[in-house]
Amino acid sequence: MNQPTTVTVHIMDKEYCIACPPEERTNLENAARYLDGRMREIRSGGKVIGAERVAVMAALNITHELLDRQQRLAAEATGHREQVRRLLERVDGALTSDPNSAQD
Repeated sequence: MNQPTTVTVHIMDKEYCIACPPEERTNLENAARYLDGRMREIRSGGKVIGAERVAVMAALNITHELLDRQQRLAAEATGHREQVRRLLERVDGALTSDPNSAQD
C-alpha cells in the first residue's frame, strides 16, 4: 500500500485537504463532487439553512440511498441463490435418474 498523500477537494466553496492513498484519489474526488452537488441541491431548495444543516441533510439522504440500495441488492442476491438452488436440484435430479431409462 502506498503512503497517503494530501488531496484538496472543494465542497460548498470551502477547501478541504484530506490524506488519501494515491490509489483512492479518484474515488475521493468523485465522492467530494457528489457530496458538493447534493449539498448545493439541498441548499438551492431553500428549506434548509446553514452549512452544517445542509451537510447533515445531504448525509442523511446519501445514507438512505445507500441503505436502500443495499436492501435491494440483498433481496436480489437471495433471489439468485434460490434460483441457483432450484437449478442444482434439477441437475441432481437428472444425474440421479434411472440410468436404464436413458438407454431405451
